[in-house]
Amino acid sequence: MKTLLLVDGSSYLYRAFHALPDLRNSVNEPTGAIRGVLSMLRKLHKDYPADYSACIFDAKGKTFRDDIYPAYKANRASMPDDLRSQVEPLLEAIKAMGWPLLVVDGVEADDVIGCLAQQATKQGVRVIISTGDKDMSQLVNEHVTVINTMPNAFRKGDEVLDIAGVEAKFGLKPTLIVDYLTLIGDTVDNVPGVEKVGPKTAVKWLQEYGSLDNIIANADKFTGVVGENLRKALDWLPTGRELITIKCNLDKFAGMPESFIPLQLQSQDTAKLSEIYARFEFKTWQRELGQPMLAQPNEPSQAQKGESTSQSGDLFGHVSSASASNQPKISHPNVQTAISYTPNTSRNFETILSKQQLDAWLAKLSQAELICFDTETTSLDPMTAKIVGMSFSVEAGSAAYLPLKHDYFDAPDQLDFAETLAKIKPILENERIKKVGQNLKYDQHVLANHGLTLNGITHDTMLQSYVFESHKTHGMDALAERHLGLSTIHFEDVAGKGAKQVGFNQVTVEVAAEYAAEDADITLQLHLAMYPQIAHDEKLNFIYSQIEMPSSGCLFTIERNGVLIDAEMLRAQSNEIGLKLIALENQAYELAGQPFNLASPKQLQEILFDKLGIKPTKKTPSGTPSTDEDVLQELALDHPLPKVLLEYRGLAKLKSTYTDKLPKMINATTGRVHTSYNQAVAITGRLASSDPNLQNIPVRSLEGRRIREAFIAPQGSHIVSADYSQIELRIMAHLSQDQGMLQAFANNEDIHRHTAAEVFGVERDAVDSEQRRYAKVINFGLIYGMSAFGLAQNLNIERSAAASYIERYFARYPGVKAYMQNTREEAKQKGYVETYFGRRLWVPEINSANGMRRAGAERAAINAPMQGTAADLIKLAMIAVANWLATEKLSGESLKSKLIMQVHDELVLEVPDSELELVKNTLPTLMQNVAKLSVPLLAEVGVGSNWESAH
Repeated sequence: MKTLLLVDGSSYLYRAFHALPDLRNSVNEPTGAIRGVLSMLRKLHKDYPADYSACIFDAKGKTFRDDIYPAYKANRASMPDDLRSQVEPLLEAIKAMGWPLLVVDGVEADDVIGCLAQQATKQGVRVIISTGDKDMSQLVNEHVTVINTMPNAFRKGDEVLDIAGVEAKFGLKPTLIVDYLTLIGDTVDNVPGVEKVGPKTAVKWLQEYGSLDNIIANADKFTGVVGENLRKALDWLPTGRELITIKCNLDKFAGMPESFIPLQLQSQDTAKLSEIYARFEFKTWQRELGQPMLAQPNEPSQAQKGESTSQSGDLFGHVSSASASNQPKISHPNVQTAISYTPNTSRNFETILSKQQLDAWLAKLSQAELICFDTETTSLDPMTAKIVGMSFSVEAGSAAYLPLKHDYFDAPDQLDFAETLAKIKPILENERIKKVGQNLKYDQHVLANHGLTLNGITHDTMLQSYVFESHKTHGMDALAERHLGLSTIHFEDVAGKGAKQVGFNQVTVEVAAEYAAEDADITLQLHLAMYPQIAHDEKLNFIYSQIEMPSSGCLFTIERNGVLIDAEMLRAQSNEIGLKLIALENQAYELAGQPFNLASPKQLQEILFDKLGIKPTKKTPSGTPSTDEDVLQELALDHPLPKVLLEYRGLAKLKSTYTDKLPKMINATTGRVHTSYNQAVAITGRLASSDPNLQNIPVRSLEGRRIREAFIAPQGSHIVSADYSQIELRIMAHLSQDQGMLQAFANNEDIHRHTAAEVFGVERDAVDSEQRRYAKVINFGLIYGMSAFGLAQNLNIERSAAASYIERYFARYPGVKAYMQNTREEAKQKGYVETYFGRRLWVPEINSANGMRRAGAERAAINAPMQGTAADLIKLAMIAVANWLATEKLSGESLKSKLIMQVHDELVLEVPDSELELVKNTLPTLMQNVAKLSVPLLAEVGVGSNWESAH
């Protein structure tokens, strides 16, 4: 039997637009709806082969239904601009893919689909309708099936609605779907139903009476409010049914095809598709066409650039009063010019198994100006990983793999490990020979584990990607697809997955060589593709070359240094917390009136909402009452059990994450704990740490502070902590150029006391502690985009009072309000904001059609320049301190003080007592002079025998 495949393009257009994130190309054109619909069409014909096909869209303007009912679809919002701009190029792409495209004036896509389905059914042709519209279920019969291919969190695979599928979903046969929809109405199309009649009632009535006509005929038998509502709707129901019924005979409408027979896929217009894919940067699809990779136009339009009339100054047109010697000129940003790179797809890969091959490559490496270097290892743990092999590349399309420790059965003979490392050492440690790699900090650790130093590190493709597009992923495989249009061999392809995965030393040399050599080649080509685009932009180049690359070297040293931990103290704390958990568990049982599993959401729901009768405040995606932390915090204001549960959860997390785990993480060789700092994670430029995560140790609880007491200095040394005071508020003062804030910081006033005096209208000396606390919450809350509702919750006050505080705050600090508004507008135009130094902070959801996502992006856009600038400052401070420690001499000898942690806005050092005064006195000067803002930077230093006492 032949098949006709009909796609409801309008349904998928809107669903793709709302379901996908706010995807954009490099000149800020929205691309999500185009990508979503084209992805669906590309997949559809693979999954559902058909003899005839068509993609149908609604036409512009009114339809015959508007003549029947003028209020039809009257409540539907106009098409968002970001969606409207995607419609024409999407239609062009669909036609270029060879799909027959139908748009018939005066009718809807549903009706065109209904007519074609009826034509095909009469000729014995099977019909598949691809849509997300429930109205289409009325067309289902023994020849017609409806499928929904859009992803759903509660469904695996496609939804298939044949006759049985419709009955399972709606509880009715397809022939009753029109009657069902007429009763419940359609709020999307503004078609009223019977008031108060929902799906359950409609199904019940139709199952009992068999049809809408019978329900109407027996309307006087329906009792209660619903009966009255039914009788009120009797005159309307025939009209409602006419509006909801899909018309399957539209011969009178111009543009309706006389037959479905001509609707066959045509040959692709590859040139047109390549042009569209290039414009919207669908690089993998473009490569599949076998066409040359077309570069983006060099000059985006004014609207795409988001240019303003400001001629000079920083991101928002504010002129800085001073500039640091090591920072770039701050001028108006523009989208970087796209610089085209054509990938080399040659695979001249070599496996080095002889001394002659090695010598030839060593000669090649020693003469190269830039070499790409990568290691294959035994572990992801940088402090314990050992070398299995190395790969090199000095020109695109050519690379070599040097296997050293593959030890599976019948592995080929490999060069002597120690002898080979000794030969390679001069090249690795030669500062003149520049190196590029992907996350070279890891490779530095691996070499250090063998007593080797990697010098000459000049470029890192992971950091290039992070600087260039911080909001995307930075793994090599993803980068290759994004920037080169190339698919790569994945680690799982060579080593296996899950329980069957083997160590790299067990991968055959032949397979390993192809994978490892490709890594080196692709990484070099990524550098050739990405770095020119960064170098072309003065500010991005500053972030990359003066902040991120030097930071990587500092972090390697900090990770290598590690921190000393008092394991016995942590074990004692763990025992104490364990006793507290038992006590809290018993207290929870008493409050609940029975024992239960405190870690079970299901049991917790039953206790809180069923047994204790507490009203739920939020539901999970599956519809059950939520017991997440936000809910418990809200319930804890009025109920004792949620408060106990929160305390229990907090202590249990501390115990499992820190007091139990940290002693086990002490390195057997160094006797210290070594965290890993991840640069390419946070969009704002902040570092993240893992194994252990030092950023999340709580400082507001006694138990959290006690954990920091276990971070100790060795005998004869102290812990020194240095951080910036009120850094984000100082950055806000600079960015907003608000005169009140600038003056307060210039006069070295207590900014929270100053704000309290302004907001509450009292003299500064008269501000009490409660007023200062309120002002502190307002100061920090507003820079994080806190609303009146959020402020009211935080301060436990009426929303009207919170709104009044915010209004008075902005009246006293008008520059801050203007900054926030300007930031939103700039972010909407460009898709990103910037730090003072030029770091680009992307906010992908800033133009989202989803209100909650858009509001979240607006809050992020306001705070990101402050948090990002603070991240830049602490990195510059870390670099300055590290450089000073490396060059300063005391009594003719190098300093033994060392950086051991960087946590948020804080640097932590381990300092011998003989160097303590020098370090204490020097740190503030170094940190305060890394940049010159419109307000003075203030760095404060603390000293103690442990991390906690240094505050």
